[in-house]
Amino acid sequence: MAAITLKIVHDEGEAEALCGLLRANGVQCGFRKTDVAAGAWTLGFGAGGPVEVFVSEHDLAAARELAGIDEP
Repeated sequence: MAAITLKIVHDEGEAEALCGLLRANGVQCGFRKTDVAAGAWTLGFGAGGPVEVFVSEHDLAAARELAGIDEP
């Protein structure tokens, strides 16, 4: 199944917290820095920046409910 973006969060700490909630409820997830965050080092801004949290297409509805995200 394809990975679908659930939410873009401010940093890795927030992504870890959200994934912890999802995993505790049986939803597999992952996260990665966005393209904006990936270039932060070259601009001298450090390692922070937006992080994309993603889930499988199969788990998207459950993940949205757990994360309190309204349907688009």
